[in-house]
Amino acid sequence: MPGTTTLPNEIVDAVVIGGGAAGLNGALMLARSRRSVVVIDSGTPRNAPAEGVHGLLGLDGTPPAELLRRGREEVTRYGGRFVPGEVTSAAPASPEGDLRFTITLADGEVLRTRRVLVATGLRDVLPDIPGLARHWGHSVVHCPYCHGWEVRDEAIGILAVGPASVHHALLFRQLTEDLVYFTRGTDLDEDTRARFAARDIRVVDIPVAEVESDDNGITGVRLADGNVVPRRVLAVATTLLARTDGLEGLGLPMEDLPGGMGRHFVTGMAGSTEVPGVWVAGNATDPMAQVGASAAAGALAGAHMNADLVNADTNAALAAALSGTLT
Repeated sequence: MPGTTTLPNEIVDAVVIGGGAAGLNGALMLARSRRSVVVIDSGTPRNAPAEGVHGLLGLDGTPPAELLRRGREEVTRYGGRFVPGEVTSAAPASPEGDLRFTITLADGEVLRTRRVLVATGLRDVLPDIPGLARHWGHSVVHCPYCHGWEVRDEAIGILAVGPASVHHALLFRQLTEDLVYFTRGTDLDEDTRARFAARDIRVVDIPVAEVESDDNGITGVRLADGNVVPRRVLAVATTLLARTDGLEGLGLPMEDLPGGMGRHFVTGMAGSTEVPGVWVAGNATDPMAQVGASAAAGALAGAHMNADLVNADTNAALAAALSGTLT
């Protein structure tokens, strides 16, 4: 990893937990503001299985690993540092004055910082259907804007997980005329069935038993009655869970997504949180954000973190000046 370094002994201005688009853009803004910043990255990006990043102006189709490589080089150019590893604990180290946080890694190393940007992203949890997970990121997709063009005109199946899958189906219908909706026990009212029929979306109410495939990918969906519905692509809305490992000590507020679709960190303007000195950006707080939106959120959070540090530095300088005047 370019710019990889050992942990610094001194207190740094900011630690970014997570080296994806949000974390890297936050680190870039901080480093360009002449802040000492360290990015801690586990090396397990959410979009690793994908062949390319899409919908990102000027970089459409860029392999995820290449995009991250470029981002790390840019951050390093301005003095940012990278440490591979996983955070096992993060907690405030001082309750007042200029904020301090202690970050501990899995190898026992400890880092001290004034501010923290959480950009850990999320985990996609797939339905427990035999044969499904192995095709994730290839012939099993979730986002019509991330992968839709690449699967256009294919025989696509929607694996329903709840009410949100209805909207999911209509979005994918824009991309293919051959769409099958597997209800998997979820209810469809008559109005929805009529809307589906009007768009030539076939509805299958028989339970799904497994996903079948060959060396070229998915071939079909086997139903509980033994019949197989031929499909080349399956779309499914995953459960979106913010990555929280090691962050419990920060006490960040969280909330559930509607319909049991996941859980994320609660943030305010520019990714600020109820915990002074901690910001959150990217999919950890905005699960639906694509790469471009996540990067923009990271940049905004980084700028606000620098502004907060500027204010703290000014307050410290003023206090020192007044103290010198009094003595």
